[in-house]
Amino acid sequence: MNNFTYHNPTKLIFGKGQLEALTTEVPVYGKKVLIVYGGGSIKRNGIYDNVVEKLNEIGAEVHELSGVEPNPRVTTARAGIEICKKEGIEFLLAVGGGSTIDCTKAIAAGAKSDADIWDIVTKKVEAEDALPFGTVLTIAATGSEMNRGSVITNWELNEKHGWGSPHTSPKFSILDPTHTMSLPREQTVYGMVDIMSHVLEHYFHHTSNTPIQDRFCEGILRTVIETAPKLLDDPENYEYRETIMLSGTLALNDMLNMGYQGDWATHNLEHAVSAVHDIPHGGGLAILFPNWMTHVLDENIARFKQLAVRVFDVVPNGKADRDIAEEGIMKLREFWTSIGAPDKLADYDIDESTVETMAGKTVQVREEYGNFKKLNKEDSKEIYQASL
Repeated sequence: MNNFTYHNPTKLIFGKGQLEALTTEVPVYGKKVLIVYGGGSIKRNGIYDNVVEKLNEIGAEVHELSGVEPNPRVTTARAGIEICKKEGIEFLLAVGGGSTIDCTKAIAAGAKSDADIWDIVTKKVEAEDALPFGTVLTIAATGSEMNRGSVITNWELNEKHGWGSPHTSPKFSILDPTHTMSLPREQTVYGMVDIMSHVLEHYFHHTSNTPIQDRFCEGILRTVIETAPKLLDDPENYEYRETIMLSGTLALNDMLNMGYQGDWATHNLEHAVSAVHDIPHGGGLAILFPNWMTHVLDENIARFKQLAVRVFDVVPNGKADRDIAEEGIMKLREFWTSIGAPDKLADYDIDESTVETMAGKTVQVREEYGNFKKLNKEDSKEIYQASL
């Protein structure tokens, strides 16, 4: 493996009833608080009232930004930045899932900069500071609660970019699995696909001597596969929600990829799709990932064989390595389909008319992308065509 330094500054506060921690964690940073949230589900399920109650207990001056989109828009981030600067906000609290947290990271960075936040997202300007922020997670999916990364969409330009800064890790994240129990089935499915996709992005690399990291990845994948159908049959089961929630955090807090760099081509492919069509991120990944795997299979068949045998229990006896690898890819597709994830772009009414446009966006930042195998625009078009 490569040399590495691991440091994660986020305090993880995990378990039932942990919302109480707001009364001790928030005052460390200030009492002028901006709550950031999405479409209002936290008001229907009572989480909003509980959060405000805790903030009132410490005498916080509470401001709000609601309406964060599933693919958070730069315009929403700009609105939050304006509130922060006008009201002298001292602390941000994201209450929601990855989209809300990603938007909050953009607000936090933009509030401490004279530059437009889109210039920071597109790396024209470097974030030099950020307002402190915490999270109350309500969806197990992106892992944004314990990393510095964020993905923001500019709908006017039909662009969607990932970015991050050393200043954009949450100060703390409160993860109470009961907060995820009221999630619609579809969002629960997309979240689990997203978790598995993050692990798979880590898994495909060429760095030698990563047996510990491999087993970490394989263990999380197997755990999600074993837990997912049980959770969907019993969505208010605390232990299942607990398992999936922790899986989501571990999948993308940089623990799994100590000493190497994963691929991330499939996320680039999906970002281009949802920049044009605004589809759910997890749904796009479910469609694209198996097709990316097939497209790059020859880059390292042994890696795919290992995944097939260790995670999907493919029996290797008497089979060629390529056949074993392809069976593993098929089993991944079958699993995602079995829990209700889409398997083709047509499920979102996407046809070949936008393939050229989407492919162009995959190489907008650089001519080649991905680390496991470098891909170009023609590769993007082939993967999209296979996904129709």
